[in-house]
Amino acid sequence: QKMPPSLPATINIREPRWDQSTFQGRAKHFFMVTDPRNLLLSGATLEEARRVVEDYRAGTVPPGLTEDQLWRAKYIYDSAFHPDTGEKMLLVGRMSAQVPMNMTITGCMLTFYRTTPAVLFWQWVNQSFNAIVNYTNRSGDAPITPSQLGTAYVSATTGAVVTALGLKSLTKHLPAIIGRYVPFAAVAAANCINIPLMRQRELKLGIPVTDENGNRLGESTAAAQKAIFQVVVSRIGMAAPAMAIPPVIMNMLEKRAFLKRYPYLNAPLQVGLVGFCLVFATPLCCALFPQKSSMAVSSLEPEVQDQIRKKDPWLETVYFNKGL
Repeated sequence: QKMPPSLPATINIREPRWDQSTFQGRAKHFFMVTDPRNLLLSGATLEEARRVVEDYRAGTVPPGLTEDQLWRAKYIYDSAFHPDTGEKMLLVGRMSAQVPMNMTITGCMLTFYRTTPAVLFWQWVNQSFNAIVNYTNRSGDAPITPSQLGTAYVSATTGAVVTALGLKSLTKHLPAIIGRYVPFAAVAAANCINIPLMRQRELKLGIPVTDENGNRLGESTAAAQKAIFQVVVSRIGMAAPAMAIPPVIMNMLEKRAFLKRYPYLNAPLQVGLVGFCLVFATPLCCALFPQKSSMAVSSLEPEVQDQIRKKDPWLETVYFNKGL
């Protein structure tokens, strides 16, 4: 029996498998990255994926390895190990934990929104989870200090709680359906506070900008502002379907005899509806903007433009990693 031909050592597994210049390619990539089934993989499976990826990067191709097996190993490796440090990431902070964790927390925020202690508790849980995700997925190029993490966590939690309680008191005399949207407004406000604070070092010092071949040209705060704006829009977009669609359905269901007879099904139903929305919203909103984002050289700060013009007077576009 003939052995399959050995895989060439030239496949670039540092980049995603699909074309990232198209929305479809980015969506396929993020459906793999956020797949919750990766959380169930054993330590041995993760270590095997790490071995395959590290061997391949070092130029060693295991006999019989197929291209599909290589990409599967790469996505398993990426789901569990930090891209810069190579450390195994905290389980709840991994991108594959986004759907199950957000589904539980968002479902509970939408179910228990009527009392002040419940609002306080679930907004605190949500911001604690966000802090873990932001810390776990921090950039190795711009590490987060404990004081920055603490400031962002306290500020985002305060912002979310103040928004939630303020809107809750304003919506007391309005139809019940409007009160159900208070948690979404609080989450959106918290994202607008949390992400810029978590990435304040980038806003002060800039993020690396490169040419299309990845050659570093300097650091730009204008690129950092664009990157953070895109991430805030993606995060709010991710939360929108899960926090906008279930309230309408639950509002209709609560008027029916079924939920009046079985009120304990309220929370599981809400969590299930949120989960269904998040399975699609999470990867699709991560894919809204290319991970390797771009901007015109003329939109950068004057001093960065001068720096680039000295290196390459004809360059018109620079690229940067927007983060997640």
